[in-house]
Amino acid sequence: MDHQVVTSTLLYLDGVSVTFDGYKALRGLSLTLAPGEMRAIIGPNGAGKTTMMDVITGKTKPDEGDVFFNGSEDLTKLDEATIAELGIGRKFQKPTVFECHTVEDNVLLALKAPRSAFATLFGRPAPGTRERIDQILETTRLHDHRFRMAADLSHGQKQWLEIGMLLAQDPKLLLVDEPVAGMTDAETAQTAELLRAIAVDHSVVVVEHDMTFVRDLGVKVTVLHEGSVLAEGPLDQVSADPRVIEVYLGR
Repeated sequence: MDHQVVTSTLLYLDGVSVTFDGYKALRGLSLTLAPGEMRAIIGPNGAGKTTMMDVITGKTKPDEGDVFFNGSEDLTKLDEATIAELGIGRKFQKPTVFECHTVEDNVLLALKAPRSAFATLFGRPAPGTRERIDQILETTRLHDHRFRMAADLSHGQKQWLEIGMLLAQDPKLLLVDEPVAGMTDAETAQTAELLRAIAVDHSVVVVEHDMTFVRDLGVKVTVLHEGSVLAEGPLDQVSADPRVIEVYLGR
C-alpha cells in the first residue's frame, strides 16, 4: 500500500474482493478518486457496481483489500452510520422522498441544522438555514416548486429533490446510483448539468447505464467487468477499447 497515494486521494480502493455464496462479486477491484473529482462508473449487469457502492458505504465488508477515505479512515473497520457521518452520502436508484411534505420541508428535514432550544421554542430554523435551503433548491432546479407537495413532482424532479436532500447533509463524497433511469431526455440533460454544478465543490461517483448522459457529464470513466476494472479514461477512449466493445456488444 502506497501511503503517499492513499493520503492524496479522497477514496482509495486496492485489491478489494467480495464473495457471496461462492460468487465473486468483486475480484481485486482497485480505484482511486481525487478530492473534487467526479467519476462515472459503467459496466454490464453483474459487473460489481452495486457491490462496490456497498463496500464504500460499509453495507458489505470485503473479504480482502484496502478501502480508505480522506487519507486515513479505514472504511472496512467502520459501520454504515459512522461512514455516513464521515461525509459519504448515497442516493439509491429509486427516489425516497417524504411525499406528504413540501419540497422545502423535505430539504429542511434533511439539513443537519442544530436544533437549539431557541429554534425549538420559537419554531424558527437556525441562522443560515433559509439561505442554505434557497441554495439547494436553486442547484436542484426546484426553486419554483418549493411549496409543492413532493408527491406531486415528476419522477425526474423527485430524483433532484433526493439529490438536494443528500446535499443538505453536505457530504464530501456523493455516490449516485443510476440517477437518470426513467427520466425524459430533457430531464436527463438537466441532471448532467446539476451534477456538474455539484461537482464544483464535492466529489461525486455516478453509476449509470445511459451513455448519452455519461457523455454529457464529460468526466473520466471507469469500466467494471466481472468485479474488477476493465478500462479507465475518457468515454471516447474506453468506448473504442476492443475489450469494452466485446463486453457490451459480444453477448
